[in-house]
Amino acid sequence: MGLGELLVSKGLVSQQQLEQARSAQNGSDENLDRVFVRLGFVTELDVLNVIGEQLSLPVVDLADVKLDPELLKIVPAKLVHRYGFLPLAQHNNTITVATAKPHDLYAFDELRMLTRKRIEIVLAPESEITRLIRQYYGVGGSTVQEMVGEEDLQIVSDSVDLAGDDVEMAQEATVVKLVNEILIEAIRDRATDVHIEPYENRLKIRYRIDGVLQEAPVPPAIQRFQAAIISRIKILSNLNIAEKRLPQDGGFKIKTQGREIDIRVSIIPTPFGEAVVMRILDKQSTLLTLQSLGMNDYVYQQFENLITKPHGIILVTGPTGSGKTTTLYAALNLIKSGEVKILTIEDPIEYYIDGINQVQVNHKIGLDFARGLRSFLRHDPDVILVGEIRDKETAEVAINASLTGHLVFSTLHTNDAVTANTRLLDMNIEPYLISSTLEGVMAQRLIRTICKHCKQPVEVDRNRLPADFALPKDHVLYHGVGCRECRGTGYSGRLGIFELLVMSDEVRDLVVQRTNASALRTCAQKHGLRLLHQSGWEKVLAGETTIEEVLRVSKI
Repeated sequence: MGLGELLVSKGLVSQQQLEQARSAQNGSDENLDRVFVRLGFVTELDVLNVIGEQLSLPVVDLADVKLDPELLKIVPAKLVHRYGFLPLAQHNNTITVATAKPHDLYAFDELRMLTRKRIEIVLAPESEITRLIRQYYGVGGSTVQEMVGEEDLQIVSDSVDLAGDDVEMAQEATVVKLVNEILIEAIRDRATDVHIEPYENRLKIRYRIDGVLQEAPVPPAIQRFQAAIISRIKILSNLNIAEKRLPQDGGFKIKTQGREIDIRVSIIPTPFGEAVVMRILDKQSTLLTLQSLGMNDYVYQQFENLITKPHGIILVTGPTGSGKTTTLYAALNLIKSGEVKILTIEDPIEYYIDGINQVQVNHKIGLDFARGLRSFLRHDPDVILVGEIRDKETAEVAINASLTGHLVFSTLHTNDAVTANTRLLDMNIEPYLISSTLEGVMAQRLIRTICKHCKQPVEVDRNRLPADFALPKDHVLYHGVGCRECRGTGYSGRLGIFELLVMSDEVRDLVVQRTNASALRTCAQKHGLRLLHQSGWEKVLAGETTIEEVLRVSKI
């Protein structure tokens, strides 16, 4: 009895679904079991259980498996990548191998001949086997193995100055595939940045996931193809492939899983080659609401009052990657309507919002924030977003826009809400202008949330808690112990913590007097300012994050 009939006899699929699967197969060499899974009729595990019963093979769980490094040396990596099986253990003269393709007898015969050992087969889901192959053999391992075997690519380990040779190397199909695999893995892991870093004896690749860098496993042989990888990225980004001494910036677009994603590229020279950082921007990702960002009701009500004012300046502050732009987009999305004209000038445009006119900064032709903002004032807007106030000129134009009846949103790089006033004073903006135009400042950070798959209660030493963290008696705190879903970190996903300074009359008077940030903070706290770490304590008590994570991103 064939697999299809077996699945029907066990009630896992209907006869109609069997016919539909055979039709979808349509003469291709795709196995029927994969067609069933692709169409969503059964799970991969359902199929394996039926095959295992038919062939008297056990189905194993690879969730917590740890492989023996000595065994990995015995089994040739090229076979693992070619046939998609995984060596699990060895005992006496027997190697246990996990596979999702037990009928591929040639693969096991080849392994038996090369290792001169008996092969014992167990079944496991292909997705799990692939995950472990990436983990133990490295991202793009199969492509690197393929490249190592190609003599015409060996020259990439040498220093090449001729652009023509660089282009030829970078356009090799295997190099193209390797760069693609690095990007696909980053997108699969929800990374925001990919760091490619050359060192004397190795090439390191790291992904920034949930704000923290995590090293990606890569085969040691990847260093031999460092020049080709960098050249490929330069070609995609339309950069000068022959220039290896100066920093360069560029970018390109990719399309994966039906989504268009922008990649911003920055390249700098180092003693051991060029280092690359690729920022991943998914412009078609879902816009978040202010509440879903983690804003509590108290801050939300105050912020909503600010963003519905007819004029003034509202600033969002924080370091790079703290979610400032996402907060501003959520605010614009809340106030946009058919009666409101909204213009933005950004570098780069991170999300496309229907109903809002967005302009991209272009320094090559002289279109910067200040010039774009001046042009906006002749375009009859109600609300303006300036990507960042970087200099006095941009600040002056923004203030002028608010004085002429516009609501202006922008970002500033400061550590907290209060020091935004000090930063504007440092730009030589007159204090009376800051006092009369600035309506509010939101400081924010992104904190990692506890992984829901491995979340567990945790015992804490109350004597070692932060001084202003009030833990109620019998209140339970949580942490993540680490699992497959969170890559062993204990965290998955992020939320914002917020510090909102609303400009009261007393604070405005202190700004005019050029009062220092400490006195401003004390005054603002009397009028309801809750500091960043206090917002974080709320998330800890709610079981959403940990004390350590709040202390990582904010100071007490």
